[in-house]
Amino acid sequence: MTRQRILLIVLLAWALVMILPDVLRVVQPLGSFGFYADNDGMIYEVIAPFDEEHQSPAWNAGIREGDQLALSKLRCFPYDPTTCGNALMVLGGHQYVLKGQQATFNLKATGDLPARQITLIAAQVPANPFERFIVLMDQIAGILVVVAAAWLVWTRPGRMSWSFFLYVMWFNPGQFYAFYALLAQWPLVMLGQNIAGAIAEAVGYTGLLQFVLRAPDDEPDRKWRWLERLLPVIAIVLAVLMLLTYGNLGGFRTESGTRFAILAGFAVAVCAVGILLERTRRKPPEDFQRMRWVVWRCLIGLPAFLFAELASSTTIFETRWENFTPSEDVIGLLYLVNGILCLFVFEAVRRERVVSVSIPLRRVTILGLTLSIPALLLHHEVEYMQEHLAIPNWAWIVIGAGALYLISRLHEGATHLTDRYFNRDLDKAERTIGAAILKAKDPLEVDRLLAEQRTTGSN
Repeated sequence: MTRQRILLIVLLAWALVMILPDVLRVVQPLGSFGFYADNDGMIYEVIAPFDEEHQSPAWNAGIREGDQLALSKLRCFPYDPTTCGNALMVLGGHQYVLKGQQATFNLKATGDLPARQITLIAAQVPANPFERFIVLMDQIAGILVVVAAAWLVWTRPGRMSWSFFLYVMWFNPGQFYAFYALLAQWPLVMLGQNIAGAIAEAVGYTGLLQFVLRAPDDEPDRKWRWLERLLPVIAIVLAVLMLLTYGNLGGFRTESGTRFAILAGFAVAVCAVGILLERTRRKPPEDFQRMRWVVWRCLIGLPAFLFAELASSTTIFETRWENFTPSEDVIGLLYLVNGILCLFVFEAVRRERVVSVSIPLRRVTILGLTLSIPALLLHHEVEYMQEHLAIPNWAWIVIGAGALYLISRLHEGATHLTDRYFNRDLDKAERTIGAAILKAKDPLEVDRLLAEQRTTGSN
């Protein structure tokens, strides 16, 4: 076994270890202190992820929106395991902890209230079957994407396959809430994970650029060789930006820096799409469809992922007029869309020939509708059932399995009807050419019929 494959196994194991614990959230939701703080320590939510005020430990303890955490007393340097652990549980975009977790926070004086110290015990977060279903789908998609990318490296090692793996190792739909909630028991380990994660995120962005410069056949593009030589510098700059976002663990305000770092990643994504579009125009016909699969994945999947990252890690959608931050359900669906479209890229690289990208895009759209429409119609009914009916957790699993079966049948039927509508010309051509081939007298006539049909279709 080569050193590359050993490294691949280690990185794949790390990626899966981050994803797999969240599968447990399907049957056992995590806990929360009942408040969200941005990277400046400003508390902007004191009820979510709970449904009612009285369910939130933070609200019951007297914490209100606009209260400010004392970052100077909530840091990891100089190191104190208790203080550092408390900081890691609420800063840096982390919103969930283990049920029953206890932590103490110092709040600054605000208005008529003096500076005070409050101890909270995390309560279990309620979750309806649809939320659990989205979590399960995200985790399954994340596992599939990471394993598929690793398979490409194993079977076709090269810059292109490695860069795609390094990208999806961090930018996959799998959620890490349970993983970080477990790590919070060991602050030093979690601190090391944050540092490694910041570097992995920077490498992932750089891997995206490397991939679009080499797709779909791992051949260097002379026109963009100058950018390929700059990739190590770009990776270092992005890594520094990502690491600085954890400056709040040292007592510094980093909300603006976090937004800037994520927007820098967005700029990298925009550049990647621009490069893909330029390279696609210069590709021969046999590679054109494969490149279009990659292009559409970037046009839809990247904005969906980055929008979800901004919504879950910053307060950028909190405005003076309205809070436009989407719900956790919507954020999960955005991650799921990104994951499904990552599989497009896997297929485009794995296969030498692919069908028109409009067919799988159409099916992904139908899948999104079959997931979102029942959710919108049943969301409040499920909450009512949870509140008024004493249904055990195992029963919700059965209900979820039945809902999954019905949604899959609905998706299958909708896909069949849509394909029949949009593929009418293709089906007509298939019947025509099939009848003509049955009447052919020799193989040469079959070749002639296929060539004529291919010419007609291209015109």
